[in-house]
Amino acid sequence: MTSGAYQGKPEAGKTKPAPVGFDAHDHGQCVDAAISGAESHCAAAGLRFTPVRRAALEILLREHRAMGAYELLDRLRDAGFGAQPPVAYRALDFLVEHGFVHKIERLNAFVACAHPGASHSPAFLICRKCDAVAEAHSAPARGTLGDAARATGFRIERTVVEALGICPACAKAPGA
Repeated sequence: MTSGAYQGKPEAGKTKPAPVGFDAHDHGQCVDAAISGAESHCAAAGLRFTPVRRAALEILLREHRAMGAYELLDRLRDAGFGAQPPVAYRALDFLVEHGFVHKIERLNAFVACAHPGASHSPAFLICRKCDAVAEAHSAPARGTLGDAARATGFRIERTVVEALGICPACAKAPGA
């Protein structure tokens, strides 16, 4: 997975992390750090980070792309876990609930969180040609959506922002 330059408006005194999905990085380190972070978070919160949950997260981290539940189930089966759909769905439900994984609604697929442990509202940049996904931060409570919510007394608890376009690799491809 890769990270492109995110040029969004930073909060006062803060810089925003680059989206992950379109540039090179140390893949081994990010997988190890994310697994270690998930283990630490689960231990501190008294959550069970079962072998199947760990394997599901590791598969998503190693792939660095969005994967459907049945593809993940195939990988879990190949790794020696059960072959019934509840195996994958229960692991994914846990991982999504605790912020280790996000669901990409447009693709009906799941992707490992690029910023685990950070309180954030992710925005997903999805390539319409190759389905590559980059995760960036969004701030819906501060923009037009936040203004509309405040005007009606609505409190935003969760957002899903998905932008469809063309990734740098597909844009550079012949005939693009």
